[in-house]
Amino acid sequence: MNGLSLSELCCLFCCPPCPGRIAAKLAFLPPEATYSLVPEPEPGPGGAGATSLGTLRASSGAPGRWKLHLTERADFQYSQRELDTIEVFPTKSARGNRVACMYVRCVPSARYTVLFSHGNAVDLGQMSSFYIGLGSRLHCNIFSYDYSGYGASSGRPSERNLYADIDAAWQALRTRYGISPDSIILYGQSIGTVPTVDLASRYECAAVVLHSPLTSGMRVAFPDTKKTYCFDAFPNIEKVSKITSPVLIIHGTEDEVIDFSHGLALYERCPKAVEPLWVEGAGHNDIELYSQYLERLRRFISQELPSQRA
Repeated sequence: MNGLSLSELCCLFCCPPCPGRIAAKLAFLPPEATYSLVPEPEPGPGGAGATSLGTLRASSGAPGRWKLHLTERADFQYSQRELDTIEVFPTKSARGNRVACMYVRCVPSARYTVLFSHGNAVDLGQMSSFYIGLGSRLHCNIFSYDYSGYGASSGRPSERNLYADIDAAWQALRTRYGISPDSIILYGQSIGTVPTVDLASRYECAAVVLHSPLTSGMRVAFPDTKKTYCFDAFPNIEKVSKITSPVLIIHGTEDEVIDFSHGLALYERCPKAVEPLWVEGAGHNDIELYSQYLERLRRFISQELPSQRA
């Protein structure tokens, strides 16, 4: 019955876990923060006034200029010149949490900006070097954010906060930088595919990339699950069919965290899916090391998207 044993079914229906408990158990491992956002003093008549303004911005998330301070744990791979291309600022989600945002200007005249939702157990500081390298190679700018409870974002990680966090990032990208939806590529990796699929199911954009995606929380915990229960968390499998933008799915065939079958199931359920990338022998955290990863992304962004828009 739906691939679950009788004892498992009894446990689920007699004492069903709430989605928040499933989400917390499966997904959220925020690391010790590897960066901070430092407000730059506003030009003013005196240092004291500038300090108070900076404190106000820090507490309210108001627009202004901020500097990125990285710790050694961020393991930044580039020079100060590249670091200076990274813009950071906080915004606020509909649930009241401060959401740290990062904009990496890799190509001044880039056609696309990638809104990147990263995986688990990392924050923006640790991802910053990867973003510079990825954007430079794809000729795209990269916009990213930290989930509630990660990095410099406030609050606690939860499924509901994930959705509010990406909404705040989407609005900040559109309003602060004036980027239109048809110039935004939504990219989700691992747990980041959850907010990515949710947003893409509600808004049209240039394209969607799902990297090592999961179908739902229950299907990760109980691999033989075939049905989506009301208490399931992260139900990507129920939302992916609502996406109206082109979707590229990438998954390693030897993924030890989220089985390859999740990528296959989403591909089969998604009407807007393009030719996927199944990386033979790749696991959950090493797909980027395979040459076909960048090759497929380049072809998707530089060849397939323009032809679909023509």
